[in-house]
Amino acid sequence: MRYDAEHKQKTHRKVLQAAAKAIRAEGPHRVGVAGVMAEAGLTHGGFYAHFASKDDLVVAAIGHMFEEARERLLHETQGRAPREALSSYIDFYLSAKHRDARTTGCPIAALASDLPRISDPARERFAAGARRLTQALTQLIEAAGNAYAEEEARSMLAELLGALSLARVEPERKRSDAILADSKRALKRRLKLEIEP
Repeated sequence: MRYDAEHKQKTHRKVLQAAAKAIRAEGPHRVGVAGVMAEAGLTHGGFYAHFASKDDLVVAAIGHMFEEARERLLHETQGRAPREALSSYIDFYLSAKHRDARTTGCPIAALASDLPRISDPARERFAAGARRLTQALTQLIEAAGNAYAEEEARSMLAELLGALSLARVEPERKRSDAILADSKRALKRRLKLEIEP
């Protein structure tokens, strides 16, 4: 049976979604092609119609994860004034829902510790995604009137990642929630995002 280009594109996206979920859950070095294809509802034999190798899949899945992160940033910020947009993104990022969504959350938080063990092309794709995310935050911070927007964006992203990571490793739910809440308040205070009554 012959499929059109749109079908192939949809199938490709299903494989990337399954791979991204598996990579976040298990790390890129533990992901198996057969498992990813089964999760996508496809046979192992169809893999090479989409990717040249497992490494090629990992690189593409990392790119897909950062595209999902960009879409989430747009979802949280689009149509809002810059300060409100930044506040909304911080609320999403440091939420219990995001903390608990380990197979769909931020790719930086999910993969940062795996970077030394992945291929150069995968690290390059990761770095490019992180730069784009930082640039998007820089634009919002600049639009909010901050003269040090790029510096603040890098620091903001580092704080978001650190707080999320600490909240994820804290076994006591109350303490984990407090890490998120404290970091949320501190970031908003520093970036002057508190909403005036």
